[in-house]
Amino acid sequence: MASIRNITQEQATPSPTAERLLDAAREAVLSVGFRRTTLSDVARRAQVSRMTVYRTYPDMTTIFGDLMTREWGQVVESVIADVETREEDDPATRIAQVLVGVLAALREDALLRRVIDVDPELLLPYLVDRRGRSQDAVIDLLAARIASGQEHGIRAGDPVVLARTLALAAQGFLLSAATMTDDEVGLETLDAELVELVRRYLA
Repeated sequence: MASIRNITQEQATPSPTAERLLDAAREAVLSVGFRRTTLSDVARRAQVSRMTVYRTYPDMTTIFGDLMTREWGQVVESVIADVETREEDDPATRIAQVLVGVLAALREDALLRRVIDVDPELLLPYLVDRRGRSQDAVIDLLAARIASGQEHGIRAGDPVVLARTLALAAQGFLLSAATMTDDEVGLETLDAELVELVRRYLA
C-alpha cells in the first residue's frame, strides 16, 4: 500500500540541521504560539546562530509549513501502521478506519491544539483558499487506496474525486466536531457515523 512517506518522497528529506530547527520551532509554538515565535527564538532554542536558521529557512511561515507536514505526516503514519494489522477488514472499512483514526489522533495532537487555541487564523487559508502539502499527501494516499480497492468492492469513479470528497468531509469532522457534540451526542458517536458514511459512500 502507498504510504504518506512514499507519496511525499519527492520532497527533500530534512537535513539534521532542519530537523533540529523544526524541533525548536515546535517547542516555541507550543510555548508561546506561532505569532509570537521568531527566527531568533528558534535559533536560541536550537542552540545555533541566527545565520544558520536563515540559511535553512527564510521565514517562520516556511518553518511552520514544514513543521505541519512533518507533525501530521507522523500522525497519519502511526494510524496506518495500526490499521494495517486488521487484515480482516474490507477496503472501504479500512479506509474509514484510517480516516477516523487520523481525526481522533489529530484532535489530540498538541501542535494542532495549540494552533487552534492561539492562532486559528493560520488554518484559514487551507480551508478556503488552497490545499497544503499535508492535505495533498492525505488525498494522494486515499486515492491510491481507493484505486486499489476498486478491484475488491469499492465503487467505480475517479479515485482523486472520491478522495477529495472524503477529505472535505474529514475536515468538518476534525475542525467543527465540537459544534455538533453535547450531552446527547459525543465524539465517539459521530466518529462511528463517519465510519458508516465512508463505507456507504465507497460501497
